[in-house]
Amino acid sequence: MSNQLKVYCANIGEYLPVNGGMTLSDIYEGIRTRIPFVPVCARVNNKAEDLSFPVFTPKMIEFMPVDSPSGHRCYIRSLCMMLYRTVASIYPGVRLVISHSVSRGYYCRLKGMDVDSEVCARLKEGMRDLVERDLPFERKERLTKDVIEIMKGQGLHEKVKLLETLNELYTVYYRLDGLCDTYNGNLVPRTGMLGVFDLVPYEEGLLLLGPDLADPSRPTIQLSQPKLYRAFTDYLEFNHIIGIRDAGDVNEVAAGSGCAMMINVAEALHTKYIGAIADKITERYHDGGARVVLIAGPSSSGKTTFTKRLAVQLLTNLLKPVMISLDNYFVDRHHTPLDESGDYDYESLFALDLELFNEHLNKLIKGEEVELPYYNFERGEREYRKEVIKLDSNSILLIEGIHGLNPELTRDVDPAMKYRIYVSALTTLAIDDHNWVSTTDNRLLRRIIRDYKYRGTNALETIRRWPSVRRGEEKWIFPYQENADSMFNSSLLFELGVMRDEADKVLRSVPRDVPEYAEAYRLRKFLGYFSPIPSTLIPPNSLLREFLGGSSFHY
Repeated sequence: MSNQLKVYCANIGEYLPVNGGMTLSDIYEGIRTRIPFVPVCARVNNKAEDLSFPVFTPKMIEFMPVDSPSGHRCYIRSLCMMLYRTVASIYPGVRLVISHSVSRGYYCRLKGMDVDSEVCARLKEGMRDLVERDLPFERKERLTKDVIEIMKGQGLHEKVKLLETLNELYTVYYRLDGLCDTYNGNLVPRTGMLGVFDLVPYEEGLLLLGPDLADPSRPTIQLSQPKLYRAFTDYLEFNHIIGIRDAGDVNEVAAGSGCAMMINVAEALHTKYIGAIADKITERYHDGGARVVLIAGPSSSGKTTFTKRLAVQLLTNLLKPVMISLDNYFVDRHHTPLDESGDYDYESLFALDLELFNEHLNKLIKGEEVELPYYNFERGEREYRKEVIKLDSNSILLIEGIHGLNPELTRDVDPAMKYRIYVSALTTLAIDDHNWVSTTDNRLLRRIIRDYKYRGTNALETIRRWPSVRRGEEKWIFPYQENADSMFNSSLLFELGVMRDEADKVLRSVPRDVPEYAEAYRLRKFLGYFSPIPSTLIPPNSLLREFLGGSSFHY
């Protein structure tokens, strides 16, 4: 009986005859001259898989390059395991902690030793040696209790804690040169595919740099982001003090009696930082400056609620905040600029009615009244709801929107009159020592829930538009973030547990026969690392309420 079957390859638009049990690597070898790149992973029926995946039934296959989102994540995860193997070989007993992305790379610390250029050079040489040896990343799957014993034997105690809280029967792990590890997704087949990377000293650790997405033949060049780094490290220190650093810690607390306390402490930290920013603004205001406060940040960073909570703190300092949202100055949808894909580019500065905004800003500074517009997101049109504002004695103007730090937005305002704040969900919670929580994923999950609840947009459409949003952020927001006078980290240690069930429900609406299903499925798997936390424990003024609903603020 023949075991031959056919798979559909989306890259070439053809059905291919294959034998049952052939791997994706085997299939690629048969058509490699017809695909203009070397794949690092593939999508099988719109799910990301590594190239060792065997095919036994008809499938739709799409091979993915390193500069695709799935391919880039796969490549970076593989670099991380190669770095772990190298650290274990050269510096046995030293704990590698990969904390978060910053400066276009991934910040790593070596617990128990100092890092300098010599250490980086040795590690880089060790990783190069692994590339030259072209060793396989062996994918394994065993009973979770057996994987826990393997992780215990290697001293990966945070992975043990996580696996013990997940209650999964089987666990996938990888083995490289005798060393095992678990990752939040697939890896490349062999180390020989990982020739493009760099390691450089960075602050108290080192920066792992992967391929430049604009030119994958070279490593990314690091970008100096000292303010962003400090915003991360302030929260990492807080995590250390309260003893909650990773998903296993959060899951243990969620299962016990300390969940409410964890939430209260994290919310209190937000209040403390917002109060400190309000004090700085007030001091500058009384010195004759800071009449206009500009609050910027990428999509779903919590800018709106931050602005409202900042207003409360400024009121306690005897200032009278007047708030304006830049979102309400969007041009009507049919006038919105288009991006390179032909989609509406809401991230563009020119999606705003700059002429009307500056007209209103100048009138307000002169003490005149202005009727504010309101942008109806469902209809894509501007409305007026008779909301009239005016600046009085002791008034201070709060302007919130993604372009707040762009000098072009307020070029006619004296710099001394401006105080600039950057807000983003700079997630410092890790899954474990070698798997971090992506700030981008955190924001995307917030946006998926918010768009579904309040903007009439389903998860499929939000995911489809997200690459355009990200391109807009890279162009219009991130270049200006280091200009901020203050940075506020809007992430909350518990939020993924709170969002888990609601986001999963919305993500399940994405159909299996569309490319966006791959991202929906990946996010659902990612949320599975976190135990659910009841939203009833979240206070009504929490930044998370902006996305979940139930806020004491009016939006």
